[in-house]
Amino acid sequence: MAQHGGISRRQADRSILEGRVQVNGQEVRELGLCVDPETDEISLDGSRVSARGNRLYLLLNKPAGYLVTSSDPQGRPTVFDLLGGLKGRVFPVGRLDRDTEGVLLFTDDGELAHRLAHPRHRMTKGYRALVSGIVDEKKLRRLLKGIQLEDGVARAGAVKLLAHGSDYSEIYLELTTGKKRQVRRMCAAIGHPVVRLRRSTFAGLSAEGLRCGQWRYLSSAEVQRLKSARG
Repeated sequence: MAQHGGISRRQADRSILEGRVQVNGQEVRELGLCVDPETDEISLDGSRVSARGNRLYLLLNKPAGYLVTSSDPQGRPTVFDLLGGLKGRVFPVGRLDRDTEGVLLFTDDGELAHRLAHPRHRMTKGYRALVSGIVDEKKLRRLLKGIQLEDGVARAGAVKLLAHGSDYSEIYLELTTGKKRQVRRMCAAIGHPVVRLRRSTFAGLSAEGLRCGQWRYLSSAEVQRLKSARG
């Protein structure tokens, strides 16, 4: 399941125990059940899990206004609306909030997705944030030193002032942690709320050459770099 279903081993075990997995049309709840993916039909939540050897790895330049979910009860647009023409079922690697743009990876390789998204592996993510007000050096140092948030201390591994005007600044931050809405909360904590936020890189990959809303397959070299990446 973890190899072919686009989920981690822990998620696969939970899915089996919850009765969401079927083998040849029969619900199974037994962990460690031996099956042949070439001859047995395995389904997760009614969707067949493919045993194909060719994995899917792709990068989307996410626009603002799209939810990172497969469906929304309120009918709002999701990132999957942008993946037209894709043959196969993929899953997002981590999350971006609705109003954040930029690099979002998808794959059906559950083991890799789990490793890239897990905080323990500390994958580097770069962000460009347009914030209100002029950010001075003291505020930048606070971002490096660490900001006390309600769910713990958050700090940037690197920060840089890219530009500023009379009432705005553009800053670059690198993070290796993934607290919810972390960049927005860190900037608000130093008195400079985010006006626009873009993730420019994830584990060394960028959306260079892609217009907002466009996606592409990763090259074999990029996939190998992800598989060998260390945070």
